[in-house]
Amino acid sequence: MLINGCAKQQMVTELYPVWGEEIILTSDHNSNRYLQIKEPEQGRPVEACILIVHGMNEYIGRYNNVAHYLSDRFIVAGVDLTAHGLSNSIFAQIQNDLKQGIFEHDVSDAFLEQARLRSLQPMRDDLELALNYLIQHCDQQVVNKKLPIFILSHSLGSLVSTSWFMQTENNQLKSRIGGIILSGPAFSVTQVPGWRGWLQNPFINFTFHTHEHFLNPHNEALPVMLFNQILSLITVPIQDGMIELLSLPGMRQLFSPTTPDWVVNYLSNWEEERKRHQSDPYIIRRSILRYVLTIEKEVIDFRRNMAKFTLPYLLIYSEHDPITPAWGNTDFIAATLQNHSDNEVFMLEGANHHEQLFSTPALRKQILQKIRSWITKEIS
Repeated sequence: MLINGCAKQQMVTELYPVWGEEIILTSDHNSNRYLQIKEPEQGRPVEACILIVHGMNEYIGRYNNVAHYLSDRFIVAGVDLTAHGLSNSIFAQIQNDLKQGIFEHDVSDAFLEQARLRSLQPMRDDLELALNYLIQHCDQQVVNKKLPIFILSHSLGSLVSTSWFMQTENNQLKSRIGGIILSGPAFSVTQVPGWRGWLQNPFINFTFHTHEHFLNPHNEALPVMLFNQILSLITVPIQDGMIELLSLPGMRQLFSPTTPDWVVNYLSNWEEERKRHQSDPYIIRRSILRYVLTIEKEVIDFRRNMAKFTLPYLLIYSEHDPITPAWGNTDFIAATLQNHSDNEVFMLEGANHHEQLFSTPALRKQILQKIRSWITKEIS
């Protein structure tokens, strides 16, 4: 933890990557949310609209290849969620400075924007804001026809999107969503590979188990249920109190963990992409412990209700992904596959990388073709 406090500086020297028209949306709390949108070439028919929702600690500017591939037939948009990309006030200010000719900035403190995230509700609000804008934009571009809207989500973005769909009371907006693509969804908690896992996984599993049972009886034998309830009642307040303490101003600079090296090795199966990720200054390298705990609790809440998820989906995941392990996906499939006849699962057998949309060019093309084919089937 002390080493985390001495994390090296993270410098930004180049402008944020832009692949579409830049839009600044204003939230209900007068905060700016950054969105990009890309359309088919003039004269080409538009079949649907797609909103890309990125994962934890990344940003929408990375999705140039995905947006370019899909924008030949679809209007494609992508939003930077709260505390990420140019929706992060630190990155947004630096972007303005770069345009003024100041070419080097330390962004090591960008992760501090996570401090406001005591739940994923701000991100769900961002999603709804972006969907409303995209629907309005698509209705203006294609007259006399309401195009279906699809969500293409990755990792934490999948958790944000699915939980939004289940929680929102905006039925008119929900009715415009034609389906969702889930790429490596965060329906489980990380299982650290190798020797590090021998030390860390027992603690990860214990915190997940106790939070999952905290005040929530399961279908267990009475003695087991009582044991789990008593264990949770004793340990969860202690765990939450310690994490809250270590997330306070002054403490969080020292105790926020940096992204371990092993994570980069499991993000892509392509060495070039792993190098690009390591040198990308807009990737957030540290996480406030409260934010990590928030995500764990959101995973637990979603799993408790996921059988009610009815939106048609295409689920893409790697069989041996340690960042969002497959058991979260298999549990979700068992609970929801029968909810819609168009639900499909595309498992990358033998693969262990997490960012399927950033695979080697050949595999990425195969995945994008699968996504396009599924969306086309849903439209028809």
